[in-house]
This record gives sequence, structure tokens and C-alpha cells, in this order.
Amino acid sequence: MGSELSALTVIFTEFYYWVTVVFMFLIHVGFCLYEVGVSRERNKLNTLMKNSMLIPTITIGFFFVGWWLYFAAQNGPGITGGLKSAAWSEPWSELMAPHLGGSPESNDLSLDDTATWSRLNGVFWAAFLLFSWTAGSILSGAVIERIRSAAFWTLAMLVGCITWVIAAAWGWSDTGWMVQKLGYHDAYASGVIHALAGGSALAILFQLGPRIGRFREDGSPRVFPAHNTWMIIIGMFLIYTGFWGFYAACNVPIFDINADGSPFFSAVTIYLTPTTLSGITFNFIMALTGGLLIGYMVSKGDPFWTFQGGLGGIITASAGNDLYHPTHAFFVAVFGVWIAYKLHYWVERKFKLDDAVGAVAIHGYCGFIGLVAAGFILWGYPSSMNDGYASINPVGQTLGALLIFFGLGFIPCYVFAGLFRRLGLLRIPMEIELAGLDHRIIRSEDEDRTELADFEETINY
Repeated sequence: MGSELSALTVIFTEFYYWVTVVFMFLIHVGFCLYEVGVSRERNKLNTLMKNSMLIPTITIGFFFVGWWLYFAAQNGPGITGGLKSAAWSEPWSELMAPHLGGSPESNDLSLDDTATWSRLNGVFWAAFLLFSWTAGSILSGAVIERIRSAAFWTLAMLVGCITWVIAAAWGWSDTGWMVQKLGYHDAYASGVIHALAGGSALAILFQLGPRIGRFREDGSPRVFPAHNTWMIIIGMFLIYTGFWGFYAACNVPIFDINADGSPFFSAVTIYLTPTTLSGITFNFIMALTGGLLIGYMVSKGDPFWTFQGGLGGIITASAGNDLYHPTHAFFVAVFGVWIAYKLHYWVERKFKLDDAVGAVAIHGYCGFIGLVAAGFILWGYPSSMNDGYASINPVGQTLGALLIFFGLGFIPCYVFAGLFRRLGLLRIPMEIELAGLDHRIIRSEDEDRTELADFEETINY
């Protein structure tokens, strides 16, 4: 592996990412608890299984397509070039399996490839895979209690294995075309995961429709009580904890940035720009603090929105938390959560959208706002260590936010969910929704008609 120093650097980095993946797994545990807690009693097992089974579904797609796509698509649709060669990420590559380095057997691989990717390929792949699970779980919470599982898993694969990966290739790599041409900066994925998944969830909700009885005849919304408030709270704190791993996985822990031509080691972001774990620790905690405070204040102490606010604060500040001062992180979080909360209820009333967990607001709106805010606050900072790339700027960040939220998020899922709806494959039948998705009993047509009549009489559906 070369010199002792380089060997220690590679092995330390390998172990570092392995640990981040362990922490990031808590995000999915938290999402499962959170969504089951929000679900009503008769739907809790379905909600759990729907979210749990996206793990194998997305993992298969990411192994065979997603990991290669991230490296291959960085030039965009012919904007800065064609598809890139990334032999180490192809599913049949010898480096997508246990490997100790040395001379490669494949002509497509170099000695540098095996020296680097033999140790890091699996842990990097796993870190990105956990991001993919997160994207799928964001969709899961928004659509609980009415979507067919097969339709959900298909849409989760679309987002988790293709659309977010394309967004990451374009704007979350040191040579992505959005970084080069727009000066796009999104250090901890406000946009490429959260804004994109929030836009995707919004599109599905338009096609899916609200849960039965969610809106009264006059259009005013009903609140469906959560099945278990403690599960929601514990789940949210596990998400916070997993987010520490998420932040850590967005950094390379030790990298020579060659300042003034001499060795200078630092942690760097996905763009290979220097940062410090100390700095992002300040900003993570301050963003969480700002989100919790404004969530509590704007919702008048509602526990659901208070804890959601903490997560929304982190997401809003994440785009620039590698460079923000802690006071920036705090106030960006406050602003983002306040706007997202207000926008959530305006959209709900205007379009009769039933987002069961506020996923579009906390992930989609907060992520979008965070991207735009970073363009103003970090205006003029370099977007990459590469010379000649555009610097961070408001126009580039706003265009990037629009492209990610609508172009890669909303539009693909709106098209696919609309196709499923027309084929009758998107939403569960009414009688099953009334009985609950956890029921596994045979019901007669007379029983279904009687229950439906009673339900209509009770809530004027």
C-alpha cells in the first residue's frame, strides 16, 4: 500500500466510514419508529413493513445501477462531456468485492484504482446507500396508510437508485457540472437528498390523494391522532443521532490539500474543500437548537412540530454548514423552519394535500430554502478546489434548487405516480383503507357496504 503514512491514512479512512455507516443506520431505525408512531393502530404493521422492505429493494438497485451512475453521470446530459468511465463502481468489477489491492486483473482498472478503491469502495458505497435509504424513507412517511406497497417500493427505487444519484453526480461531487457551471454548493445535502425527496413526495401526494376523512366537506382538515407519541419522540431523537453520522460521512476525514505547495492535512467536504469537524459540530448543534426553538414557538408548543423543527433546522442549514459561522447556522435554521411550517399549512388548505408527517415541509421546503440561503450567505466562496469553476452565488444556488426540487424530484415522480394511478396500481381499495391495512380477513360485499355507509354517515365523506 506504499508508505506507512499513506497506509495509515487509507485504513483510518476505511474505518472512519465504516463507523459513520453504523451511526447512519439509526436514521432508518428512527424513521421506522417515527412513522409507525404517526400511523393509526390498524395500519402500524403495514407502515413498518413498507419502510423496512425498502432496505433490500433500494440496496439491490443501488448495487447494480446507483453506485456506477454517481460517477458516470457527473458531466450531466452532455453539458461538460459524456459518460465518465468508472470501472471500480461497475457491479461486476473485482473491486466491488473483497480485495487487498495490488495489480488489477481487469484492463479497465489501474494500480491507482486498486490502491484506493480496494479499501474504500465498500464503505463509500454503504455511506451513499444509507443516503438512498433516507431518500426512500422521506417518501414513506408522507404517503402512509393509503399507498400500495409495490407502487411505493417502485417509486422509492426511482428516487433512491436514480434521481437522487443523478442529483448527487451533478451537484454533490467535486467535478459535477452544476459545481463547475453554477457554483452549486450543498455540503451536507440540503438539496440533493432532502429537497429532491421532498419534491418527489409532493408529486406523489398530488396523484395519491388524501386519506379518507382527512378533509371535511367544507375543505377544513381533520387531525388524525398519532398511534404512539413516545415512538415519534424516540424516533426523532434517533434520527438526530443518525444525522451525526450523516454529517461525518459527507466529509473525507484526512486529506492533503497541498496549501502553498507543502503538505497540509485537513478534513474536506465532498467537494474536497477544507473544513473541520470542530466547525461542523458547532453548526450542527446550533442549527438543531434554532429549529427546535422556532418549531416550539410557531406551533405553540406542539410536540410534533417542535421535534420536526429540530430536524428541519439541521436540513435548512446543511447546505452551508461547512462554512457558516454558528450564528449563521442558527438563524438560517430559524428562518427555514418558520417558512416551511407556514407553507405546509397553506399548501394543505389550498390543494387538499395530506402529508401525514410533514415530510414535504421539513425535507423539501427546508432543503430548498437552505440552498437559496447558502447562495447569499456564502456568495463568492469557491465551490471547489478546482481552478476555473464558478464561485458560490445566489443565482446558481437558486437554479440548482429549482432543478433538483422540480426537475429531478417533482416531475419524474409525478409522471410515474400518475401512470400507476391510471393503471389502478397506486392506491389501495377503499374497503381495505377503511378496515385497515393490517387486517388479513375475508370480508363480504355486504360488510363492506355496511361499514362504508356507517363511515359516510359519521364523517360526511
